[in-house]
This record gives sequence, C-alpha cells and structure tokens, in this order.
Amino acid sequence: MTAAASAARIRPATEADLPAIAAIYDHEVAHGISTFATEPPPPDYWPGRLTSTETGDHLLVAERDGAVVGYSFSGSYRPRAAYAATRESSVYLAAEARGGGIGRALYDELLRLMRADGVHLVVAVVAVPNPGSQGLHRACGFVRAGVLHEVGHKFGRWIDTELWELRLR
Repeated sequence: MTAAASAARIRPATEADLPAIAAIYDHEVAHGISTFATEPPPPDYWPGRLTSTETGDHLLVAERDGAVVGYSFSGSYRPRAAYAATRESSVYLAAEARGGGIGRALYDELLRLMRADGVHLVVAVVAVPNPGSQGLHRACGFVRAGVLHEVGHKFGRWIDTELWELRLR
C-alpha cells in the first residue's frame, strides 16, 4: 500500500459526506468521460445512494486529512429480479488523489463488503481510453468482458466503454 493510500481512511459514507461526493462526481460530469452524465444529478440523488437497503449496495468514502478525496459505490446492475446477485461498481477520485493507491483501497473494502453480502458478480463499465481505471480493475482481479463501441457521445465525440467483471463467488 502506498503512503497516500495508507494515509486515507476508508469508511462508510455519511450524510455529511454527500456534498463532497457530489463535488467529485460533478467535476467528472463537467470535465471527464468516467460518467456519461452531461448534467449533475439533482440533490435528492445522493441521499438515495446513501440510504439504499438493497443487499450489495454500499457507498464508501476515502478521507484524507479530514477531507473526502474519493468514493466508491455498488448498486443494482439492471432492474430485473434475475440480476439481484450482480452489482455494478464505480470508484471516483478527486484529481489530487489519483495514482496513489486510494482507488485500490476503496475497491478492496467495497469488494470485501460485497463478498460478505453474497454478491455473485461485480460489473464495472470503463469509458476508454482510461489506463488508470483499466489498471485498477485489472489489479483488483476484474477481467475485461467486452467492448461497446461508440456507445456514448460526450464532448463532441463518440466514446467506447469496456465491460469488466469479477466473480466473487
């Protein structure tokens, strides 16, 4: 574990963390391709993530020097009942927290919690190119399952996504 990662505290998110989580996500909405959202979500979006009681749903934060510098979450993959044991996961980091092991620390704890919940398969969607995210998923044991070509259009260009999967059970 790097010094940056060891200096970060990974914990369940609280209501007080939601503005920082929203700020990290909203920055990616405005400047990045890690989300295909083109507008920040409404204020009632984040409390719903925080209070979900669905098995396998989690919202974690990485806190460093008293500030939230990243978060990870797991949630439903698709709304149909047969997908209940499959969760989709994501990790978002503030720019200053990238490349120091915090994403890995967030994922390690998120995957531990999902295993304890009996989640069977975790799916991640990575907009490409994104070597940092691809490397993180590979390091956490995910395998590339396929590519959806030109599935999103943002910033005036078509963007591919890679699907990554990790079988937990």
